[in-house]
Amino acid sequence: MGCSNTLQPIFIAAATVVLLIARKKGYSLKIPGRERLPLVVAALSYMFVWHIASTYAAILLPSGQAALLGFTMPIWTMLLSWLALGERPSLRLFVAVALAALGVGVLAAGAWEAYASAPLGFLCGLSAAMGWAIGTLVIHRAQLTTPSIVATGWQLMIAGIPVSAIALIHGRGEFFIPHWTTALVIGYITLIPMSLGNIAWFQIASNLPATVSGITTVMIPIVAMVTGAIFFDEPFGIVQMFAMASSACAVAIALSNRR
Repeated sequence: MGCSNTLQPIFIAAATVVLLIARKKGYSLKIPGRERLPLVVAALSYMFVWHIASTYAAILLPSGQAALLGFTMPIWTMLLSWLALGERPSLRLFVAVALAALGVGVLAAGAWEAYASAPLGFLCGLSAAMGWAIGTLVIHRAQLTTPSIVATGWQLMIAGIPVSAIALIHGRGEFFIPHWTTALVIGYITLIPMSLGNIAWFQIASNLPATVSGITTVMIPIVAMVTGAIFFDEPFGIVQMFAMASSACAVAIALSNRR
């Protein structure tokens, strides 16, 4: 329940920061009429479904196992692109997605007991990945003319509405003042991953094919593995190195023919 209360100020604050940056750069904050519906759908898929589902997955499962489920998104992106949009993947992209799936699968195989003991957490993790994949496809299909930084700010603001509603329901309308360390963490999340990170991601999603942009995300759990090994003495052996190599090869192959 605390997850929703924590996400509530982050979304609104991050949206405000991003839109202020966009305005400072001279961009109009107005969204063309034909782009409003895709933007709302993308916001609810990317931001709302992803963050809520992945947060509850992390509550019900160990965080590492929850993250692995979330980053199956390249697989769903490719399948949905093929089935819904008729974008049959090239052999190069198929191999890249297969390598990405192999890297995630090797890590997930050792955590199957955790998934079996918390099936709701397993479903939440997969739902988060599906939400991200759908949002990627919507953005790719819409071909927005709105600058990506403006689109990012409005998506954060749109997603902040249902997140705030859930926070108020779970918190029974009560508000709390966080400890200063919690406030620092909230501030960091607001500025770095939520504001700057989302600006970078939506720039990528707008300029790369949906499957290619999805594959690039498999490097995120790799970074998490390395930092976990350095700072928290988490396992980092042959299995983790194999997963890292598979994921790195997937990204290299996906981007090999692009300048």
